[in-house]
Amino acid sequence: MKNKNIVLNIAAVVGLGLYSCRPTTSVPTPVKGSADFSKYVAIGNSITSGFADAALYYDGQMVSYPNLLAQKFAEVGGGTFIQPLVPQNSVGVGSTGNSKLVLGIVNGSLSPVPADTKGGDLTIWTNSVATSGPFNNMGVPGAKAITTVYPGYGNPANGAGKYNPFFTRMTTAPATASILGDAAAQKPTFFSMFIGSNDVLAYALTGGTSDAISPSSGSAGIGFDASIDAIVNTMTANGAKGVIANIPDITSIPYFTTVPYNPVPLDTATATSLNTQVFGPIIQILTAAGQGSRLQLLKTTNNPLLIKDESLTNLSTAITTALVGAGVNAQQAGLLGIIFGQARHATSADLIPLPTSSIIGTAPSSPYAVSPFNKYGVTYPLEDSYVLRGKFGSQTSEVDSITTATAAYNAKLKAVAASKGLAFVDVNAFLAQVKTGIHYNGRDISATFVTGGAFSLDGIHLTPLGNAMLANKFIDAINSTYSSTLKEIDASTYIGVKFP
Repeated sequence: MKNKNIVLNIAAVVGLGLYSCRPTTSVPTPVKGSADFSKYVAIGNSITSGFADAALYYDGQMVSYPNLLAQKFAEVGGGTFIQPLVPQNSVGVGSTGNSKLVLGIVNGSLSPVPADTKGGDLTIWTNSVATSGPFNNMGVPGAKAITTVYPGYGNPANGAGKYNPFFTRMTTAPATASILGDAAAQKPTFFSMFIGSNDVLAYALTGGTSDAISPSSGSAGIGFDASIDAIVNTMTANGAKGVIANIPDITSIPYFTTVPYNPVPLDTATATSLNTQVFGPIIQILTAAGQGSRLQLLKTTNNPLLIKDESLTNLSTAITTALVGAGVNAQQAGLLGIIFGQARHATSADLIPLPTSSIIGTAPSSPYAVSPFNKYGVTYPLEDSYVLRGKFGSQTSEVDSITTATAAYNAKLKAVAASKGLAFVDVNAFLAQVKTGIHYNGRDISATFVTGGAFSLDGIHLTPLGNAMLANKFIDAINSTYSSTLKEIDASTYIGVKFP
């Protein structure tokens, strides 16, 4: 199997059913309407900061959607928009200390690779830029709605994993400041708020294994709803107007939609051998236990991934006992019981994160992974961290938990915008359109990984083109709410993924 090519093979398919969209750049002389853009502050997370290609780097910051908005606000009296920029020639830094991704050649195919294999530019975290602030762009990679109100969110004394170095570098008071406090202290006349994605996305990125979904209830800093109320009440306390965006469903982003649940090809001899010696007998045992739907016989193409589903009853003992009774060596029977006790084949309801493509067919480090049961996703189940588990039978679904939370968050965000008379941007609907495909000024744009144009090489954040299109959604909502006539951006002048 050429697993590293799986993602790009899929990316070569261009989506159908394109949604048509044209830029409306021929707007009369812009007016501000009832809004005052003289002091604009943006609150958000990584997408607000300009993070892209798995890192924060200069070129991404320059095309952050708030910076693009600020350029249009300047035409109607908007003031200077200051961002906590990283060095212009830096490879950037991501949440794991990695560099930005670029397209390179891997096994003869174009594929995302680190710009620097030694890692990212850690001086971005250690060199404070706070004296260049205060910053109008208060987008902090990794921030959640609940952490936006945390005092000391940038305090290294909290210990590893308990503070945010992206905030540390940009605040003058790491030990005491909050993102909200630093934003409100600037007394903005207009603000944007696009926060909340990480309250579910952080959980999703771990395959549902850690970083729990933020509950809707609870006080500010614990519950999503109270945290949103705290942010909006604080930002509007002095009469500021603004715009609030909701958050996208994770099924709109290529990080979770590029790798299919059934990407495994096998030659006829291998499929026949595994069916005869392993899958056939185990399916019979599972069927007797009323669990026959967990596995299926293998074919030569489109075989689903073998995954471990920890929500299933562990049938390890039943499998071992039945195999021993059928004459299988006790040691071999015990091994199969361990491997297949909670294994099942993936279904279309399961989401396979983008990085999983690189390990499909490789050998895991587990002591139970011995030939021929040593191929991840084929004869050895992928652990939970490599799969976002969908609905299977009556079992609890990680995908459903995320979908439910996202719907609740979005209902809260829309209600708050309405109660305060603020503009509202349905980013969820916009990215759903991108997933289907948008025809924009002669270009076909979609969420197809690498070639679609909208999403950067991490499959989560947007390209310059994607950011420009998103900024236009903000402009449309602002114009509609405040009777302004801000000009839309001609997004077709911005690039998608940069090819070598």
